Amino acid sequence: MILSTLCYIEKHGKYLMLHRTKKENDINKDKWLGIGGKFEEGESPEECIIREVKEETGLTLKSYKLRCIVTYVSTTWETEYMYVFTSNDFRGDLIECNEGELQWIDKDKITQLNTWEGDKIFIDKIHNDNSFFTVKFEYDGEKLVKYNLNEY
Repeated sequence: MILSTLCYIEKHGKYLMLHRTKKENDINKDKWLGIGGKFEEGESPEECIIREVKEETGLTLKSYKLRCIVTYVSTTWETEYMYVFTSNDFRGDLIECNEGELQWIDKDKITQLNTWEGDKIFIDKIHNDNSFFTVKFEYDGEKLVKYNLNEY
């Protein structure tokens, strides 16, 4: 089981996205993702997202909001539970990321990028709805075969 975080950092109607191009044997190779990564031992979701954002972007989150919890199940990789945050309150300057290229992308254009199919679903929900939700995605390889969304 994998525990991870993801953050969609917003500025001027755009999200900071990471185009994953630099890591070898990367399940996310050539995909566009928000900023985040895996928990370290003993970390809370909040500690993880603050650390991951700083490591990957150089930015320091001043505040953030937990928007959803995503469960990924697949025939080819380990089950993952991901805490997804948003933030428009940060400071600092962008650094070069060792996992790929960082780019500010118009929020309305995110779902046109090469992302996981499930990501398109929860990104659209985050963009258009302020409520908290959970969603479970089931993949056969890279193909989304089923999902279940629960709103609260």
